[in-house]
Amino acid sequence: MADREEDEELQMALRMSLQGSPPAQPEPKRSKPPPPAAESPEAEERRKQRELMAAAAEKRLRAAGSPAAVSVARSSPPPPPQLAVVELSPAPEAAKEKTEPEPTGVSMEEAKEVEVEEGEEQGEELSPDVAEKLWAMVFGEGVSKAVLAQWSNQGIRFSPDPETTMGLVQHEGGPCGVLATVQAYVLKYLLFFSDDLSNPEVSNPLYTLGQRRFYQSSFAAGDDFSSLTDDRKTRALVHAMVEILFLCGTGKRAVVASIARVNRGKTEAVLEGLSVESAVDLQKVLRTSTFTSRKDAFDILLANIPLFESRLGAMLFLISALLSRGLEYIQADRDDPSQPLVTAPFGHASQEIVNLLLCGEAVPNVFDGKMDLGGGMSLKGIPNIVEVGFLTLLESLNLCKVGQYLKCPKWPIWVVGSESHYTVLFALNPNVQEENELEERESRIRRAFDAQDQSGGGGFISIEGFQQVLRDTDINFPSDKLEDLCNAGIIVWSEFWQALLQLDKRAGGMKDPTGLMGKKQFTIFHFNGIAKSVLNGNASAGGSVPIQRPRLCKLNVTVPPRWTQDEYLADVVSASTSGKDDSILSLAPPVQTSQHAPLVDCIRTRWPRAVCSWAGDVPSIV
Repeated sequence: MADREEDEELQMALRMSLQGSPPAQPEPKRSKPPPPAAESPEAEERRKQRELMAAAAEKRLRAAGSPAAVSVARSSPPPPPQLAVVELSPAPEAAKEKTEPEPTGVSMEEAKEVEVEEGEEQGEELSPDVAEKLWAMVFGEGVSKAVLAQWSNQGIRFSPDPETTMGLVQHEGGPCGVLATVQAYVLKYLLFFSDDLSNPEVSNPLYTLGQRRFYQSSFAAGDDFSSLTDDRKTRALVHAMVEILFLCGTGKRAVVASIARVNRGKTEAVLEGLSVESAVDLQKVLRTSTFTSRKDAFDILLANIPLFESRLGAMLFLISALLSRGLEYIQADRDDPSQPLVTAPFGHASQEIVNLLLCGEAVPNVFDGKMDLGGGMSLKGIPNIVEVGFLTLLESLNLCKVGQYLKCPKWPIWVVGSESHYTVLFALNPNVQEENELEERESRIRRAFDAQDQSGGGGFISIEGFQQVLRDTDINFPSDKLEDLCNAGIIVWSEFWQALLQLDKRAGGMKDPTGLMGKKQFTIFHFNGIAKSVLNGNASAGGSVPIQRPRLCKLNVTVPPRWTQDEYLADVVSASTSGKDDSILSLAPPVQTSQHAPLVDCIRTRWPRAVCSWAGDVPSIV
């Protein structure tokens, strides 16, 4: 009996030495540090007793020759979430003392809240100073309640509608810039990496380097999105989030933002009634975790998907991206860091937010590289080629110029910007970005001609240079045509090009015996995540019911070659309506009437003079 009592005493001493602070006085929440108070005589007496018992226990263990136990007794206390793992079985008295704390200036409700927070919370809280900077950077001063409501009530969740099940639904205006960009990355994984979704390293650029140039799973060849399972969609979403966050963290780290005490399936209960309307509110509830391993980041994001699906999901992911980049770097990226990233008065995501998620830097412009303004001043654009791209209606209005990095991304997926909204354009086959045989030949001839152009871009070369161009490009003009071109002593590009259009391609020219002259045809899809009312059922039978769902539109696109004369561009488009995979370039489709919408103007910034057709409602970019 004495040995048993001694063992219980030893366990009690070890347990209390590991806890470090009296169990009757739970640590207050870090977001509300209490004022320093003098230790009561009773608390001081308990502390002294605990120290004596711990010392006695350590001495007894040392005498028993158990170095491992001594090491545990001497080690510093682990953080609260790990106490349940390392503490020994507590005595009943200790458990009772823990559940019934003595009055210490903290109410019973607050004490319970602290216990839940310590047991479930993940991550570190932001300092008040960092929270202030973050809030001011995102929302600025005097942000309206309407804007905050938009960003506090938008989760990242998939559409329940079978036809648009691969898409993220937007119910609030404002966060569309975040949702559309995440959507573009999600499509990358669903379309081109769907067989690798179980691999947490698939978002690593080193992993994709070893893949085929254009990876296509069996799913990518079709457009039956209703066959997607919830697991595949969730994993594609998590891969997209991991890739974006590590892109913002220059490939070295990802910061994941979460809400305090949200864990173990209690997301809805914790968020009920939670209001985030200021930097102080944000600092109280926000917790952050930093990861250098993509697998660890993948695991924690997968576990926290319910939180990102909740009403705070879009805001939390934006904050994660900003913190992954670093607030100082975000401000250095921008041309005017005094303006908030969420623009007034409607709360739209700025171009800086979209660019941050696309290229990892919060630059405000869409051209390639930097634009030197002289005097040591420059404007910042996109630093390098991106995974998914960007097109904008503003370019068709001559209000900006999108560079090739965004127009020609690695995968045929583009965020599409209008004056007030962001949507997504995508193709099932990467071939839509490839030049066809005649386009490649034209590019090769032009490069060879420019290499011999000593006029500083004047568009003419010498006879000697012309002979070199012919050798480099395997062009064989008839002797009489060659003599005509050389009569003037110089060769002008426009005359050379007209001669090439009349020369059969078997002799190195551009004349196409098929008559298509390099025409290209393909299918492309447009997705608008805004949930709008559409009819569900047969209207003629009186069974139609309006439902809220996003919109997916399939467009047939015909792109004439760059050298086609304007008179050949009749308002007619050819599109494949056969049962074959019409995402692959086709040669002999039937004819349909072309149609026009603002989306077509965006498409033409990528494929000049493209003509489009579709069935059903006009695709909307607003």
